[in-house]
Amino acid sequence: MGDVLQVSEEPEAPKTLEVVEGAEEPAVTEAAEAPQEPPAPPRVRRRGRTTLLIAGAAVLGVVAGTCAGYLVQADREPTPLPPLSQPVLAQAGGEGPEPLSAAQDRQVRTDGDLRKLLLRKPAGTKVPEWLESTDGWLDFAAYLGNFVDPGDRFDRMAEDEFRRAAVVGWESGRAFSVQIRLVQFRQGNSTAAVDSVSDHQGWAEDGDGTDSWGIPGTGNDRAYVHTRPYTEPGYEPQYSAEAHAWRGDVAMEIWIYDSKPIPKKTIMDLAERQMERL
Repeated sequence: MGDVLQVSEEPEAPKTLEVVEGAEEPAVTEAAEAPQEPPAPPRVRRRGRTTLLIAGAAVLGVVAGTCAGYLVQADREPTPLPPLSQPVLAQAGGEGPEPLSAAQDRQVRTDGDLRKLLLRKPAGTKVPEWLESTDGWLDFAAYLGNFVDPGDRFDRMAEDEFRRAAVVGWESGRAFSVQIRLVQFRQGNSTAAVDSVSDHQGWAEDGDGTDSWGIPGTGNDRAYVHTRPYTEPGYEPQYSAEAHAWRGDVAMEIWIYDSKPIPKKTIMDLAERQMERL
């Protein structure tokens, strides 16, 4: 136990371990470390005036180049823009589809004389007095006159871009009468023909005692028969039927009146034949 043990470790200075007899734990004493030179300070590269001058020259160069570009462009003649119309491309070889005839092209038909698309007055019937002076056309005011409240309808029709309306009608017997109207809209900002038909269908369905059927060969187009007559003291009861449909920018309206109930076949036959002409 009296021996002295020395342990050397790198990179620390050597330590001396002394074992003292009778001590519970060995006492450790460190040898004096050898003096070391202080570390050299890190080298820092300072930015001097040369660096700042180079950076400033680069910025000035960019600005000068931009200004020179503007000056050069200002001295040049303006470059004309390409024409909006593009050259017509040659059609590929082979036989293409033939253009539709006027009879097949619905747009050609509806842009023509709408009166020619109306059903003809049946033989043996007479033209109503109010229709004789219209020449088959209804202007905006005359069309609005068919509504219960023309003033309320005016704003809606103006927004829907009313274009024109063609009308045909006839009378037979003592009280039977028919009126068919084709109403065309410009439809620049809305689907006015569909909206007009939807409005009329809504009013037709509001009444009690109303039967309705879809018009064959169409989408949501419908025909209506009102089984309850309109009554007023001093007048005969008036029964009515109506049909509302549309094609493109044209709305179709059919109105039938009689002093007796109107059969479904009567309104459906007129509606189907009129839609076949659109």
